[in-house]
Amino acid sequence: MSAGLDPARLEDAAAVEAADPAGMLRQVASSAAQVREAQRAAAEAGIAGLAEDGRPRAIVVAGMGAAGLSGDVLAAVCGPGCAIPVTTVRGYRLPGWVGAADLVIAVSRSGETEETLEVAAEAARRGCRLLFVGGADSQLVALSDRSRGVFVPVRPVGQPRSALWGLTIPVLLAARTLGLAQVPDETLESTAVLLEDVAHRCRPSSEPFLNPAKRMALDLAGDVPLVWGSTAPAAAAAYRMCCQLNENAKYPGIFGAVPEVDHNQVMAFDGFFARGGSPSNPDDFFRDRTDDPEHGLHLVMMRDVDEHPRMRKRCEASTAMARDRGVAVTEIRAEGEHPLERIATLIALADYVTVYLAIALGVDPTPVPAIQELKARVS
Repeated sequence: MSAGLDPARLEDAAAVEAADPAGMLRQVASSAAQVREAQRAAAEAGIAGLAEDGRPRAIVVAGMGAAGLSGDVLAAVCGPGCAIPVTTVRGYRLPGWVGAADLVIAVSRSGETEETLEVAAEAARRGCRLLFVGGADSQLVALSDRSRGVFVPVRPVGQPRSALWGLTIPVLLAARTLGLAQVPDETLESTAVLLEDVAHRCRPSSEPFLNPAKRMALDLAGDVPLVWGSTAPAAAAAYRMCCQLNENAKYPGIFGAVPEVDHNQVMAFDGFFARGGSPSNPDDFFRDRTDDPEHGLHLVMMRDVDEHPRMRKRCEASTAMARDRGVAVTEIRAEGEHPLERIATLIALADYVTVYLAIALGVDPTPVPAIQELKARVS
């Protein structure tokens, strides 16, 4: 076990609450409410009006962190058969090909993200169609007014990374309005119900042997997670988990997507860190294991219900190879049928895992001092 690990911190709700003073778990538990609130906010903002100008040539989502992930979710939900390209921009520059025929969606919970503001301003100068999703008192409001864009307000729920569904649902509804994504109201409600179910199973009062998120957190502690996704929805969830490992648990996470990982990351199974260092004779079953490392790599495989048969075979082969080499394996399986349901359940469970890992390690999951220090250094 790692030096700071104490499983007792996860044993009862009082201990969990004491280790989570800013209430990150409550923020994670707000996901279902965010889906419903964002649906109402988008309707009230007049998002249906986007259809008046017809279908754009492309959709570009500009955002950082959870806001940027909204673009990945959109692309995964629209699927490879989408009639137009869906691109996410994480940075300061709008691609040169973007112009007046395209819809740019600027997403920022705080509305003060400098990269997103710069891209949105450039999109306005180029005459792009614009949709803004962000804080009601942010700079995005003024930019929306000047550019005559549609603005959807997002209610604060704590940290920006906790507002994923408040940011993402308006983006999905924009695509629905344009006839690019099949996300009926019934699917939005069923997604919210599934998020509530995950929240119930992962509630703080549930004991570790019954709570899947607590159990996974304890399994991961001390290992280096390789987080892989088997489809586009699962890959977006895997990327999100790595981000949440970083921010919530202050912990490393290595992202990968099948089958690309079969051409590179799978080689890590044979590397020095597979189990924290290679024993002198790993094939000797009867060797003295006193000096063998306790921890090493840990493969977290995000599995989807809509996997291509070859993709399914690759996932099964990869997990078998990992186990054969002594690499720990955890599978997280999507629930539901619609891509939104599946990606939401994967993300929800992973979010809980990362918060419980932070608590078990004695880390406050909410503050991000290194990020604040970096911002101060470059301001």
